[in-house]
Amino acid sequence: MRELALALGISDYTTGAIAFVAVAAFIAGLARGFSGFGSALIFVPLASTMIAPSLVAPLLVVVDVVMSAGMIPNAARLADKREVLTMLTGTVVGLPLGTFVLVHASPVSIRWAVAVLVLAMLAVVMSGWRFQGKPRRPLTVAVGAMAGFFSGMSQTGGPPVVLYWLGGSGHHAHMRANLVFYFALSTLLSITAYLTVGMFTKAVFGLALLIGPVYGFGLYIGTRMFGLTDARVFRAVAYGLIAATGLFSLPLFDGILRP
Repeated sequence: MRELALALGISDYTTGAIAFVAVAAFIAGLARGFSGFGSALIFVPLASTMIAPSLVAPLLVVVDVVMSAGMIPNAARLADKREVLTMLTGTVVGLPLGTFVLVHASPVSIRWAVAVLVLAMLAVVMSGWRFQGKPRRPLTVAVGAMAGFFSGMSQTGGPPVVLYWLGGSGHHAHMRANLVFYFALSTLLSITAYLTVGMFTKAVFGLALLIGPVYGFGLYIGTRMFGLTDARVFRAVAYGLIAATGLFSLPLFDGILRP
């Protein structure tokens, strides 16, 4: 086991820590498969309690881009491509700024920022508030820039986009397709940014080999649940998981997770 860990570049992490990250990956994949988003809101805060945020963000990119590839063709067919590409123009601006913060800010500061963002966005979503206005190009670009910043910093760019698009009058399947297609394209931008600053290390790929199949299994189950499970029940469970994640991942609780 020690030799395998050395070969994968993950000898700095205990078996318990990797198992904890794997469980977080399964839950995150479940949410991603069902709704088209939400994986980062669960995975990043939890995984960051065990491994550095500078590893967690690129790890999620590697795992998600491989395991969610099967969702993209159908999403590309149903998505409003003009709206998605407009959103993406803002992401191009915001993502490098978020990546700069990820590289230069302290891990604890990033964990605080992610936890606060997760809880704040969850509170807004649970309040029932939705953007009800007609999407305008400047506003769409601005939301894309905000999402890009959070994606660059921690791959948590989903909430601004979801809150903006969720108030639309379109069918939920089309909204989900927009989300899946947008995040597929924004992930390509993340890969470019992370490659530029050298964040795809041996440890990232080593962890991805172990965590990827678990995430993929959760993704498969979540995708199968879409259209079969009462959305209200799943939404309540998802909200509870995200809330628990945001609270439990606060650095205040490191004494519990890392005795």
